[in-house]
Amino acid sequence: MRRKFGLYVTFALALTYGLGSWALIVGAEQDSKELRSTLEDQQSVAVTIYNRDLALIKDRRQVELPAGESLLALREVSGGMMAETALLRQLGGKGRLRVVEQSFDYDLLTPQKLLEKYVGKTVQVVRVHPQSGAETLEAATVLAANGGVVLRMGDRIETGVPGRLVYPDVPANLRDRPTLVVQLASDKAGPKELELSYLTSGLSWKADYVAELSADDDFIDLSGWVTLNNRSGSSYRNARLQLVAGDVHRVPPVVLERAAFEDRMVKTMAAAPAMVEESLLDYHLYTLERPTTIRQNQVKQVALLTASSIPVRKEYLIHGSEYYYRGLYGKLGEKIKASVFLEFDNRRENSLGMPLPKGILRVYKNDKAGNAQFVGEDSIDHTGKNQTVRLRLGAAFDVTAERTQTDFKKLASGRRENLVESAYLVELNNGSDKPVTVKLAEPLPGDWEIIDESLPHKKQDARTAVWQVEVPAEGKVLLTYRARVRY
Repeated sequence: MRRKFGLYVTFALALTYGLGSWALIVGAEQDSKELRSTLEDQQSVAVTIYNRDLALIKDRRQVELPAGESLLALREVSGGMMAETALLRQLGGKGRLRVVEQSFDYDLLTPQKLLEKYVGKTVQVVRVHPQSGAETLEAATVLAANGGVVLRMGDRIETGVPGRLVYPDVPANLRDRPTLVVQLASDKAGPKELELSYLTSGLSWKADYVAELSADDDFIDLSGWVTLNNRSGSSYRNARLQLVAGDVHRVPPVVLERAAFEDRMVKTMAAAPAMVEESLLDYHLYTLERPTTIRQNQVKQVALLTASSIPVRKEYLIHGSEYYYRGLYGKLGEKIKASVFLEFDNRRENSLGMPLPKGILRVYKNDKAGNAQFVGEDSIDHTGKNQTVRLRLGAAFDVTAERTQTDFKKLASGRRENLVESAYLVELNNGSDKPVTVKLAEPLPGDWEIIDESLPHKKQDARTAVWQVEVPAEGKVLLTYRARVRY
């Protein structure tokens, strides 16, 4: 049995109109039967962070253990630890070590938690005389602690008690830090090097990219950052950091109620070298080449990559719809804005050639005064080397289209298929001072053919006809075509 802590706990409570201010003073003697291990015993820590709020922690500590059974409290572990994944093993030291049982204490000591633990128990209420300052003690039973304090004092019930509540003890299952308590059996006394590994929630990462577009829109300079977010309830000092890109399959967990942690974040920037990438099964592993500290409630950024003068392709796209070819419509849109896309190839010859984790890529361009202006952003998925990154930046202000159906007729109709013929006029306008090439993509249903056109098209796939139309500066181009569709 664990001997009770010898404590004197004072809980200062002042309530006005149902609102309270709390102060807690704790002085404790450590249980002589429990050995405590803190971060001062830590030899090293490795953190591997996956997507979807999952991380693997490997925490190595040097501890002094007696022979026989002992109770070791490993303090300052992650508050989001999945206790069922915890594995403690001996790496060094004489003798053999066996884990008998272990428990994870994540119910943290707070004034409210302490009050809740004393519901149905007796505390002391300290009152101070306003003139003399003399203190009086009166026993009270805590009846409720949900949304306020309800006390039975003698033959009366009181709420909003002015004064202090004095507790005789701190319950053993309340800790000031998340703690894994392990009962060990060692056949020899002495120092031992232990490694605790476990999975935890509360650690996450994402990739963010910043691209600067050249004046002629032909090249970009690209920087990639990894943004770490630590809300796990613990800090990781001088950690060996690795990141896994990819979607690791997990069995849906049983949801357990756990204490919530404050959602405070402090943003820091780290001038770090680029991360080293390697394959891991069907995922990609990124390793930071130097140790880094990840503090609790901190957002931290680490350099992922830097590349310059990457060739890009700019595209103006006007995209149609299949329904145009199924009926009589007439006017099909005025001042349709062209979507603006950028593409680049993730190749070594383009200063890249490494798998890119999914994230958001933001694009900037300098104005005539040399000031960087934001021109759009898009999300990218996990992109392997030699694949293409395609970004939708927004809608062009100066490049527009007007589409009109000029003819429609049914050549044949029946229960199983229809044959129709329709004609279209597309007016492409360019209000900028530079010529542009506009891609007009028209999806057509069923079996189709273009039987007449003013400019040649290409068959992009089985359901799409594409025209590449050069539109002069401050000018326009008229495109006409007739399509025959069987559906």
